Amino acid sequence: MHEIVINLHMHTRYSDGTGTHAEIAAAALKANVEVVIVTDHNVLVHGFEGYYRGKKRNVLLLIGEELHDQARAPQKNHLLVLGASRELAMLADDPQHLIDAVRDSGGLSFIAHPIDPAAPAFNETDISWEDWSVQRYTGIEIWNGLSELKTIIPSKMHGVFYAYFPALAAHRPISAALEKWDELLKNGNRVVAIGGSDAHALHMRMGFLHRVIYPYEFHFRAINTHAILSAPLSGELSADRKMVYEALARGNCFIGYDLPASTRGFRFTAQGRDRLATMGDEIPAKWGVTLQAKLPRHAEIHLLHNGEVIRTWKNQMICTHITTEPGSYRLEAYRRYLGKKRGWIFSNPIYVR
Repeated sequence: MHEIVINLHMHTRYSDGTGTHAEIAAAALKANVEVVIVTDHNVLVHGFEGYYRGKKRNVLLLIGEELHDQARAPQKNHLLVLGASRELAMLADDPQHLIDAVRDSGGLSFIAHPIDPAAPAFNETDISWEDWSVQRYTGIEIWNGLSELKTIIPSKMHGVFYAYFPALAAHRPISAALEKWDELLKNGNRVVAIGGSDAHALHMRMGFLHRVIYPYEFHFRAINTHAILSAPLSGELSADRKMVYEALARGNCFIGYDLPASTRGFRFTAQGRDRLATMGDEIPAKWGVTLQAKLPRHAEIHLLHNGEVIRTWKNQMICTHITTEPGSYRLEAYRRYLGKKRGWIFSNPIYVR
């Protein structure tokens, strides 16, 4: 098994970001992530996918889209589309039609920032996802860095404070987003969770103050999606692109907040009578299943079954739980950082059937 760090959901000058693809790749090289996935609004940009070379390592840059109905006010129902073979922005007025077209084109679809509240101090409207009648999407972005920021900036001065002290902003995914994901899982759906930075590197000016909110490199050191691959990246674009998207489609991944401490090395597995499963996999309940988590550092660990916490471990790196109960099992881990308990790891479920 081979772990890679992916930072996804970011914007360039082709929509409402400020950086170029080359600048994003350079920031990713500095932050030691292996893959970045750019998702500009309603435009599938061509010509920039591929490996970007650094002095000691390379980064794979992939390109998707963030699609929404631009004629809708407010512009809710944003969908991240990865790996699609064609431009689909013209279908964004009908979310289900769009999701079906993404599947038909060989792509993945993730509901972007499902809970994204208004920030009146900055004239930002609520752009949460509303159409929960949709089906057959790949997953949901449970932790979005920009959406969380909007929950803690009731005034311009709060915005200035977090612009200068960005490490204080992230706490955990918005509770309502986690609750919605758990509701979907409890109803028997397979829904892959990802974490996105929503990086724009916007330039803020207030009088004599000027600040970038937040630089791409900062985002790449914070909320990432770690994928577990069956083989290491080869350096060949087509094969590696396929391998990355297949891992995300299966849910062989977890969300790691890497700023407090690196989450590399986290594993959540289930051992049955005759097989081993990892995040995103199914395993039979018959004969019993041993769930085990291994963390790279000590943390407060919560094991959830169908959205309910059933076990908690304090200051542990390894935890084990035996079950015969069907359902979805996922794990959350928390660490203290800059004076507060913060979300550190959020695994995808293992489905005990």
